[in-house]
Amino acid sequence: QCVQTVSRQFTSVSIISDTVNPCSASQSFRAGGWSPLTSDQYQWLEVDLGERTKLTAVATQGRYGSSDWLTSYLLMFSDTGHNWQQYRQEDSIGFFPGNSNADSVVQYKLQQPVITRFLRLFPLNWNPTGRIGLRLEAYGCPYTSHVVSFDGDRSSLVYRLSPGPRRTSREVVSLKFKTLRNSGTLLHAEGQAGQEGLSLSGTSPSEPRRLASLGSLLDDQHWHRVVLERQSAHLNLTVDKHTETVQIPAEFSHWDIEQGNVTFSCAEPVSVAVTFPGPQSFLQVPGPKVSTSGGLSVGFQFRTWNKAGLLLTFDLPQQGGVAWLYLNESAAMNICQQCVLMGFGYPGSALNDGQWHLVELNSKRGRLTITVDKEEGGTAHASPSFPVTLQSHLFFGGKSGTDNSQECKNPFNVFQGCMRLLTVDSQNIDLIIVQQKQLGNYSNLQFDMCGIIDRCSPSRCEHGARCSQSWTVFHCNCSDTVYEESCEAYKHNGNTSGHFYIDVDGSGPIKPQLVYCNMTEEKTWMVIQHNNTELTRVRPSPGVNQHLVHFDYSTEEEQLLAAMSQSEHCEQELSYHCRKSRLLNTPEGSPFSWWLGGPGSGRLQTYWGGAQPGSQQCACGLQGDCVDPQHYCNCDADRTEWAEDSGLLIHKESLPVKSLVLGDIHRPGSEAAYRVGPLCCHGDKNFWNAAFFDKETSYLHFPTFHAELSADISFLFKTTASSGVFLENLGIKDFIRIELSSSTQVVFSFDVGNGPLEVRVESSVHLNDNRWHRVRAERNIKEASLRLDELPAATQEAPADGHFHLQLNSQLFIGGTASRQKGFRGCIRSLQLNGVTLDLEERAKITPGVRPGCPGHCSSYGSLCLNQGHCVERASGFHCDCGLSAYAGVFCHTEVSASFKSDTSVSYTFKEPYEFIRNSSALPSSIYSDTTLRGENVSLSFRTNQSPALLLYVSSHYREYLALLINEYGTLEVRYKLDSSREAEVLRSRVGGLANGQLHTVTIRRRTESVFVIILHIQLSFISFFSPDSDELDPDLAKLASLGFIGCLSVVHFNSISPLKAALLHPDTSPVIITGSLVQSSCGSAASANPYAAENTHHLSGTTRVKDSDLFTSINHMVALGVIAVVIFVIVTGLAITARFLYRRKETYVNRDVKGVKERDSPDFPFNNQTDSQNVSSENPKEYFI
Repeated sequence: QCVQTVSRQFTSVSIISDTVNPCSASQSFRAGGWSPLTSDQYQWLEVDLGERTKLTAVATQGRYGSSDWLTSYLLMFSDTGHNWQQYRQEDSIGFFPGNSNADSVVQYKLQQPVITRFLRLFPLNWNPTGRIGLRLEAYGCPYTSHVVSFDGDRSSLVYRLSPGPRRTSREVVSLKFKTLRNSGTLLHAEGQAGQEGLSLSGTSPSEPRRLASLGSLLDDQHWHRVVLERQSAHLNLTVDKHTETVQIPAEFSHWDIEQGNVTFSCAEPVSVAVTFPGPQSFLQVPGPKVSTSGGLSVGFQFRTWNKAGLLLTFDLPQQGGVAWLYLNESAAMNICQQCVLMGFGYPGSALNDGQWHLVELNSKRGRLTITVDKEEGGTAHASPSFPVTLQSHLFFGGKSGTDNSQECKNPFNVFQGCMRLLTVDSQNIDLIIVQQKQLGNYSNLQFDMCGIIDRCSPSRCEHGARCSQSWTVFHCNCSDTVYEESCEAYKHNGNTSGHFYIDVDGSGPIKPQLVYCNMTEEKTWMVIQHNNTELTRVRPSPGVNQHLVHFDYSTEEEQLLAAMSQSEHCEQELSYHCRKSRLLNTPEGSPFSWWLGGPGSGRLQTYWGGAQPGSQQCACGLQGDCVDPQHYCNCDADRTEWAEDSGLLIHKESLPVKSLVLGDIHRPGSEAAYRVGPLCCHGDKNFWNAAFFDKETSYLHFPTFHAELSADISFLFKTTASSGVFLENLGIKDFIRIELSSSTQVVFSFDVGNGPLEVRVESSVHLNDNRWHRVRAERNIKEASLRLDELPAATQEAPADGHFHLQLNSQLFIGGTASRQKGFRGCIRSLQLNGVTLDLEERAKITPGVRPGCPGHCSSYGSLCLNQGHCVERASGFHCDCGLSAYAGVFCHTEVSASFKSDTSVSYTFKEPYEFIRNSSALPSSIYSDTTLRGENVSLSFRTNQSPALLLYVSSHYREYLALLINEYGTLEVRYKLDSSREAEVLRSRVGGLANGQLHTVTIRRRTESVFVIILHIQLSFISFFSPDSDELDPDLAKLASLGFIGCLSVVHFNSISPLKAALLHPDTSPVIITGSLVQSSCGSAASANPYAAENTHHLSGTTRVKDSDLFTSINHMVALGVIAVVIFVIVTGLAITARFLYRRKETYVNRDVKGVKERDSPDFPFNNQTDSQNVSSENPKEYFI
């Protein structure tokens, strides 16, 4: 029990009278107490504990019989009575709560005991109607330890272990050290074939490979604890309270330690520092009365995190100016003379790294010199036109705000940091005398200590964000650091296949990993590569009986296992190609070959791809179709012909494959090759883990949420209710809660002992729309934040003086509260707390009023299905059915394009309806949706350099047709002839030059008597080809078709039919006939030819950005009222796609006049009706410009 009274001797900076002196400050005096002469922030009460003591608690009380007591205070400790260090709780909070009256005793147990001899208490606040008054007691027990001092040159302590083998799996070395130097070797240990070292700044004379780096600001002359613990192949490095685990080389087996000349005592050099904590801080010291050097000489050391700050200021009375030495990324100096500013740049960079830096300023004989860090830094010189001398005061870190004598205005921020070893004209400045106000002046300083704090060690930034800091705060650069948990999550953000970083545990300890996400129409695959996924021929080495292969994966072991664990299914291909090379079955039963798979280095596996674990079989043995029925693998037949055993490994506990051992490879005539494919997984059990709360009184409960210093919560919800609590966990006073407070607002609230804090996000749309919405809430030592969907995050900063632990002790309630009021009604899924996913479905199975799972995802994600794709519900997610779309891909977004040669043709045949009735399995029913045509929707994209060229032809057996072509001027023409006895109508585009190798999209829509033509220009470049069948074309069109087509066609769509897609992707099940070379191509992709044309990129939103010059025009064309009731022969001449429509009836074609556009001969219309015979029908068609 280390709780005995340890207070010995009290001293203070001042007393109000002899009756309230420090000697009466001990609580052992029933009466009395200490009060200083002045009640301000510079007062302190010091306790000398007499020896180094383990301090465990302090107790305070007000001054007896008075109105004098403290309401808050700071504690400082020191081994020497100098170089004080502030005691902090939870790494941040520095103050302690005090008393509320003069009589009660408030005891505070230190969260972490401190080893010290001297203790100082600094009052922060006191009774506003009284003065500072205090009785104090400290509790603890004596602390003894052996110490040794090293001089930094060649001193060392060497220790040799007793000889003989040592095979312990665990070894521990621990020590404490204190130093003023920022580098040096603390421990050096050697193994049989390697060595390890522990050093400050991570360096040693031989510069070995760094395994771990931990700690910061260790050169503060305070004790720091270091523990090295080796457990097998892992090393735990602990510095003070922080630990890092690394893997060490296998050859390192034990440590050898030796002894040399050292001093078994601890030298305590005195170095007094001063801290400049805020904007009002400055230190004023007098200049030399008589300069012994005839010039100026100033020196000091500083350390800071700030990039800028004023280091030194002094007046130049003879020149009527002022000089400023300041920090601004590097050291620099400005001199203001007669209000004219002159600047001089000086050496030094990265001076805000928290390390001590030495600055020396010298001016002599008209030469100004500034040196930074001596040999390690640099020196710069300048020769001002006037002497720089010191005849008055110097101000370090700032300047008194009451001094307005100078006309030059200070343009610099004050310095925040520490200074020490101040010299003026080579004379040391005694800062203790300054503190006692016997020399100079100061404001808002902390003497005899350096209050610098490293807020980035260890880094509090999550998701791999980079940490930077200033004197008061730290910053996290979170750009490109927030990732989704899986490929499934990326898909539901609208992403297509590609490489992505996935972070399986969010803010948990597992680092993000780069994987390939293959988004297919059916499944979303995560692909993790290794160093050899190709089919590899075995080349046996002489004298080696077996061939060993090891596979290194692109992700670390922890990442890989976590990704597999959350996946619904994983698989990996394993194949063996053989000729006279047996695989598994030997005469004595042991296998020739095997593989290692699973966690760590893997477990031995004797089955092959496609078989079951432990079976010692291949896929053919399981299926019973091996080439030799007496064996269970094709290769075990030992034939001279090439054979193959391959299949998928699907048992996750055996994956991934780590090593492969092949045995039967050395016999004469033996040949073999192997392939181990990448690890492929699909599904995300966490992403779709959901529960449905059908009553406001229903809830799920889980163990207490441990979120003392950090809480990171994310989930998705959907509801039709306007309010409800998503999550709640209570403590005695503390709590944490996330709720839907209204149909447009989410609130994140908590209390960590200093009152409730709320963060709110307001949505412009209603959140009770039965669509999925994402909530991400975070609370850490710096701030609390709340983010809803893609709205900007709302934040609330933590108090500047730190934070408290969040103390929770009740169960965690999901979907409700402990009071069963304001419960949530709807669905919650993918709930993660500090990187751990809660299994809502499993708990919902045993909880009344809550159902596992939550269907209905198309309402949220259906908009991702583009280009007439149809969203189809699944139990876990959705998929886009692209059957009625001319596009393909996971979101029906991929253009289906083809390149054609002159001999290529594709015929697409529509059979009669009665044939379909006779043979219902012949064709999909969707192709009969247009048996009666009252109009057409035709669209396609093309790219060509050819003119004239026939792009589309639709013709009936009665010589009625629709034709789309580019004439010899590169202008688009649309020809309609809906009655063989009538002349054709010609619609011409005003836009020419379409045969320019760029991609153009054309859409034709006819609804009875109206025709709409849309032309979209996409400025890209590509050339391809085509050829049609011209047996039934009109003579002029037949002549045009006979020229062939050089170009590319893409996403061809005729009403609900996509003939090009059917020919390319489903040629065996579609009514198509392909002749010649039909090659699928990316020629129809806007991004394939011009990666810089971002304004024309086809986005997943389904929009195409079109320039203002693009043409959208329509014309009312009076044609037949009724339908085309004849056999129609369709030729898309760019593809030579032929389709025959057989209809059962014919209706009357009613003649109507057509409202045309008047012909004009102008530069805008460079062609007229007198066209070449190739482009004009013999039936004298009417022409219109569109």
